[in-house]
Amino acid sequence: MGKSKSPIKLDDRIHIIDGFDLGVSERTGIYVIDEEELTLVETGPSPSVRYIKEGLDSLGFSLEDVKYIIVTHIHLDHAGGAGLLLRECPNAKVVVHPKGERHLIDPKRLKQGARAVYGDSFEELFEPVVPIPGEKLLVKGEGDILQIGQACSLEFLDTPGHAKHHFSIYDPVSNGIFTGDTVGIRYEQLVQDGVDLFLPSTSPNQFDPDAMRTAIDRIQAMNVDRIYYGHFGMTEKVEEALRQAAEWLSVFEKEGHQVTAEGKGYDELAGRMLYRVKEYLRTLLIEDEHPVYVLINLDMQVSALGIVDYLQRINK
Repeated sequence: MGKSKSPIKLDDRIHIIDGFDLGVSERTGIYVIDEEELTLVETGPSPSVRYIKEGLDSLGFSLEDVKYIIVTHIHLDHAGGAGLLLRECPNAKVVVHPKGERHLIDPKRLKQGARAVYGDSFEELFEPVVPIPGEKLLVKGEGDILQIGQACSLEFLDTPGHAKHHFSIYDPVSNGIFTGDTVGIRYEQLVQDGVDLFLPSTSPNQFDPDAMRTAIDRIQAMNVDRIYYGHFGMTEKVEEALRQAAEWLSVFEKEGHQVTAEGKGYDELAGRMLYRVKEYLRTLLIEDEHPVYVLINLDMQVSALGIVDYLQRINK
């Protein structure tokens, strides 16, 4: 197996399992909430399922113990493994946003979209994408509640911006919120260098900057103590995280308008976005050869695609 490592304990009831998405550590996390109804948040893609099984085993749980598998949205790096995992969790249901339900039942369009972005790497990174029977899905929308313990009622918030099929999940016990990609990405690889970096995720094809700002503002107004990111880990620096996400969103959007006005494409935009991030991180003494750039470079490529797609949509 080689890569697997022990789940990270965040507190007495929440752990995070590293799913080694893209074959990289600290990229996509799967959260385990230890309540009366054992609950997972996210699955990562199907290649992550083996790490989920190992992680649950190391925590003393069986696959039969799993009652709910919540996916913040249906992009394959968050939900692609849900069908495969569900096959081995006989007592579980998958909780999904109303606009994501049909795509988990029939993932054909999801696969087409991911294949368009990831090309020849699609098979290795995401297959198999297993359909989920409708009776195994539980749909939750704005304001809905999921009782997973006597003292824990998870609340669902409709938080588009990154995608229309995206919700966030408020956990009252930790006063924390699972945000998927709505308020961006946290780079765990930089934390060891004393740097907290939070960048928005503007991937295609439903990116909407106004909706993303609304989601950021909404979460800021909730005064939560923690944000649990899909990519990757938890922060208690909530104000800083949301401020950075909003500021970088404006930077990236401005660069997108400039590139479009010049008649150039997403490659140019990705390069400019990467340059702006590198310029900032240099001021914090992060070298250009830092391993984090493997991920940041990919994120800028995908986010540039989303910004160009958005600008084309609004300029039609």
